[in-house]
Amino acid sequence: MGHVIRAYRHHPLHGPRPLSQDLVARWLNVTQAYLSRVESGPPITDLNRLISWARVLGIPSRLLWFKLPEDRQEHASINVPRPRQPSAPSPPTAVQHSTVMPLAGVTPMLGDTPDVAALYAFRAADRQVGGGHLYATVTSYLQTAIAPRLFGAQGTNNGADDFTAAGGFTEMAGWMAHDAGHDSVAGRHFHRSLDLAQMGGDAQLSAHVHASLSHLFLHLGKPRDAIHRARQGHSVLTAAPPMPALSARLLAMEARGLAALDDSAACAGALLQAEKTLERSSAEEPSPWVSPFDAGSLASEAARCMRRLGHLDEAERQARQVMELRAGGHTRSRAFAQLLLVNVLIAQGKPEEACAIAYEVLEATQALSSHLVTQQLDELRSLLEPYRTGPAVAEFLPWLEQAVHRRVGLYRWLTSGSVVR
Repeated sequence: MGHVIRAYRHHPLHGPRPLSQDLVARWLNVTQAYLSRVESGPPITDLNRLISWARVLGIPSRLLWFKLPEDRQEHASINVPRPRQPSAPSPPTAVQHSTVMPLAGVTPMLGDTPDVAALYAFRAADRQVGGGHLYATVTSYLQTAIAPRLFGAQGTNNGADDFTAAGGFTEMAGWMAHDAGHDSVAGRHFHRSLDLAQMGGDAQLSAHVHASLSHLFLHLGKPRDAIHRARQGHSVLTAAPPMPALSARLLAMEARGLAALDDSAACAGALLQAEKTLERSSAEEPSPWVSPFDAGSLASEAARCMRRLGHLDEAERQARQVMELRAGGHTRSRAFAQLLLVNVLIAQGKPEEACAIAYEVLEATQALSSHLVTQQLDELRSLLEPYRTGPAVAEFLPWLEQAVHRRVGLYRWLTSGSVVR
């Protein structure tokens, strides 16, 4: 397995220099010293460790010299004895070692269930390495840790909680599929998540999924559907304990839909209402399955609204605010803010500053597997074309083209077979 990792680091698609052990270790959420031991030490012989590495690296089963558990189960006798009481599921290896850096106000507690602890770890890892790396791991967790409790011999007495957990992880898988560029798969995950959340009786999670569907509709260019979903989420929340952050997120989604319809006044009103809502506090404990939404999140949505409406100065201000609020541990969201700022600067006729920030994005996102980020980087080429004769742009464009080409090739290898259509 060490040879596989070393071959990956030295693959020609990465360019003339191999990826550093430190960079790959951060992607895998292990230490550089541990990765070095795996690469240069004696071969791994423990089957459980081999299985964990195979799943983390996304190696197709046909290329392995051992069988994954799913492969062995296909040929197992139906009379294989099963334990009477299932042990609590644990997160996959890659997630157990992740550094949890949640947004403000969302801190894993000592009494959290294994599912919730895994969720926080997945969120932290996703913000740093992207959906392309983690989609297969999350769906594997759903299949191996949660599905048996719902439909298999490992049934529990926590039916509602198990359905809610399934809904939460399915919604997360939808976001990872979206980040990987598979929007139809993401939509199926979101709709399935909504059904599971309703079966679990978690109204906050249901409203949260409506917000996710609203975002997806915006991405697909369907603003009226996006507004409808956001308002459906508000209706669902009327039957749930107050959750200002989620209400603010739904308002922000509605604002983006209104911006796409060029309704500047209504968009501004929704954003103002979202800001006021976010300032409120609630004595109720929020559902752990709802992703956090804070001032940085709202600034990000506001920046998108302002750019869509053509208010470039305000879009720039909001994007810079996101960059200030999204420091370490939020690689992808910071990259989106930087790329939006690059877009705005180009529209303002400031290509030199735009290129300087784009260089920062390329450097910071080397370990990020995000189709959406790569797509936005690729779009910079056409945006910068009118300025191609300038020295800064002329120097940057070949660098950008090479980086995008390298990432697209690597990205296809990473995600091949990991997303089921």
